[in-house]
Amino acid sequence: MAIKYKLIQKAQPGIAGGGLKKWYAAIVLDGEVTVEDLVKKIEKFSALSEADIRGVIIALENVIQEELANGKVIRLDKLGSFYPSVSSEGTAREEEFTVANIKSSKVNYRPGKRISNAMLTATFKKKA
Repeated sequence: MAIKYKLIQKAQPGIAGGGLKKWYAAIVLDGEVTVEDLVKKIEKFSALSEADIRGVIIALENVIQEELANGKVIRLDKLGSFYPSVSSEGTAREEEFTVANIKSSKVNYRPGKRISNAMLTATFKKKA
């Protein structure tokens, strides 16, 4: 099945009046897959029960949260990696920096090669 896209027009940033406007593709999301959906699909490919799969997913979520909070990179083989990052204000001198300069933290995800390659072979179709 193809990934649907729509066209959106964008102006050039930083130019008064927008400058030359161009059209760009934007993905049209086609619903979502919930944990329940994943459990049912995974059950078809394994000997595990629905309850076992759900339990593993919940445990994985808990362990990922704990390890990210400890500054660890979570490498899930071909699935990819999760890692923590921060955003902070800069200071003129290193000794001036304090934890108060850290403004936010977030989780980044880097897909594994197999997932990245799946997107290389994706097909696209303009939404009608």
